[in-house]
Amino acid sequence: MTSTPTANRDFRAIDLGTLSVIAWSGQHPDETGDIPFLLAYSLGDGAGGQEASTEAVRALLENTGLPVGEVVDAQRKPSFPVSLLVVAGQAVVNMPYLNVQCVAPPEWLAAATERGYAYFVFTTRPWATAVPGSPVSEADLVSFAMDEATLTGAAHCLLPVRKLRA
Repeated sequence: MTSTPTANRDFRAIDLGTLSVIAWSGQHPDETGDIPFLLAYSLGDGAGGQEASTEAVRALLENTGLPVGEVVDAQRKPSFPVSLLVVAGQAVVNMPYLNVQCVAPPEWLAAATERGYAYFVFTTRPWATAVPGSPVSEADLVSFAMDEATLTGAAHCLLPVRKLRA
């Protein structure tokens, strides 16, 4: 089922709080080789607290046309409103209202180059204990990223990797 927004929800950027994105690669039970993942999330520290951050992310996703709870293959949609640029060791996600970027580890870059896409998850669930710029342990990443509330409250996209042409 594909949802189409009928009207824009109220979106207040101030309620988003601190947005962060993290890149990692890993195995998928149904795939061979690593898959590059990107997870975008709010810390929930916006003007209205965690609840307002959740609603602001949901409004952002809906207004952008990213359905929460569904996987969209943007590789098959040339005019998709979200794009991924990989440049100078960084993953940069551009979408209406914002862009986010992070330094990508070498194994992520290799997986993104090999596959030609990344699996992007933008969750409405705040990750209040994450600290931008600080390393995240594998256990903490798995605990948050693979939690059912994180996954069901998220938009999921397969984003084609774009690079600058020389």
